[in-house]
Amino acid sequence: MADHDPIDIVYLWVDGNDTNWRSKRQSASDQLSAFSSQALARFGNVEGRFRDNDELRYSLRALDRFFPGHGHVYIVTDGQVPAWLQPSSRLSLIDHRDLIPQACLPTFDSGNIESYIHRIPGLAERYFYFNDDVFFGAPVNVDDWFFPGGFYVAWSDEPEVAGLALQVNDTSLENASRLSRQWLEGCAARPRAPAWQRSRSMDPAYAHTSRTFAHSPRPMLKSVLFELEVIAPDLFASVRSTVFRSWDKPTIVSDFVLRWALAHGVARARNYVHAYVSTGEAQQGEVLQRLACELGCLDFFCINDTTDDALPDDPRLLRVRACLQAMLGLPSSFEKPPSSPSPQSPRDSARLVLTGWSQDAARTGVLQSDTA
Repeated sequence: MADHDPIDIVYLWVDGNDTNWRSKRQSASDQLSAFSSQALARFGNVEGRFRDNDELRYSLRALDRFFPGHGHVYIVTDGQVPAWLQPSSRLSLIDHRDLIPQACLPTFDSGNIESYIHRIPGLAERYFYFNDDVFFGAPVNVDDWFFPGGFYVAWSDEPEVAGLALQVNDTSLENASRLSRQWLEGCAARPRAPAWQRSRSMDPAYAHTSRTFAHSPRPMLKSVLFELEVIAPDLFASVRSTVFRSWDKPTIVSDFVLRWALAHGVARARNYVHAYVSTGEAQQGEVLQRLACELGCLDFFCINDTTDDALPDDPRLLRVRACLQAMLGLPSSFEKPPSSPSPQSPRDSARLVLTGWSQDAARTGVLQSDTA
């Protein structure tokens, strides 16, 4: 691997509004056993988990704007194609069936799906993994994300994760922190492979940090993921057994992989300027205005859909889309040429929300913006 090699981009994306996909999801939900239903994570099967509020379109706009020198873009989907997507030699759609064994499908758990993405044929050694609600927010300096032979990670601003046992009502990331701690602290009790089979040694000074990782673009090394499939087959098998997100089988790519890398010198913690927006929070409007003012100064930001079972035309969702359009109005190279939206389209509703929002912002001096 050379430091000048392109850095690829991998997104997970789902259109939760698609009728056929919704039928598949409902059928899978109906078939859950009583045991599986009890293991279902909190918010593991709500609309906000799967809703498409055009975040991918705007994340790609941010990618084009702030990291134009990126490598190939891969969008991992369940046989779906964004209606606005323009065919490009720089972008490939990867169907779940191309990565995940047929017997293990369908799955609606991103923690399960993301455990396979390093297997994408042709994927570069260095890549960024994105959920579609994560965005670059300032020009990307690759050295801020990767160092020779490794990558950087960022802690979230969430409270510390207490206790060692996984908790049924806690988030996937909180339980992932606990699971990683159990596994890494149990290394001493496991039989060690012969030295010739071990590529790295654990730092004896490594100590668990009881925090979750930020919702960020995740720099990754493909070789590390393949290595961990061999080292921790139990964790991969567990998360790959889910249909919906389960509290007792949390994500490993967004926690364990990062902690293992920290413990073995492949990752280093770094401070980034970042922002996190929860769409369901009471002060969402103020937070979005502040976000718009900070664009260009944020290394990254996340707009997490926490409106759960809200309808697609919920004002909170329209406000988010209006904010994204105000901040990132220039179409990316991956979009079809624009066409006039229908009078009743969600985008028109977003314009109306944005008009009022911009007027409020103008009165406060926080933001003056127009849609593109």
